[in-house]
Amino acid sequence: MDERIKKTAVNAAVIIVLTLLLFLAGTWWRLEAQFQAGEAAFTKGDFTGALAGYESAIHMYIPSHPTIEKAAQKLWFLGEIAERQGDVNRALIAYRALRSAFYADRWLVQPGTEWIGRCDQKIAMLVPLQRER
Repeated sequence: MDERIKKTAVNAAVIIVLTLLLFLAGTWWRLEAQFQAGEAAFTKGDFTGALAGYESAIHMYIPSHPTIEKAAQKLWFLGEIAERQGDVNRALIAYRALRSAFYADRWLVQPGTEWIGRCDQKIAMLVPLQRER
């Protein structure tokens, strides 16, 4: 009886580890796919597609994954481009998307706190400049 319990416990542990590895691999693949979709849209000049791709990549949060930082930098860059072009609405959309993507990624800790702070400052500066729709 004792041997059977040990065997069941080992099997359960193996299944749990394999499931976690599959989940991590799937998330990694989706993160990279969404980032590449954002890159392709950015290359075509598609603001909305680029924003959606980069934001979705951040939603696939894996701690310390370098693509998360790249996606955040790209979203920030989209906001800066819109600002330079005088498009306050698009700039606000980009900064708010970046901020909310990290807020949605709450994990054991809050990732992206530096980005959230930077976005809060930009948003506070841009909201008074926003025209009525």
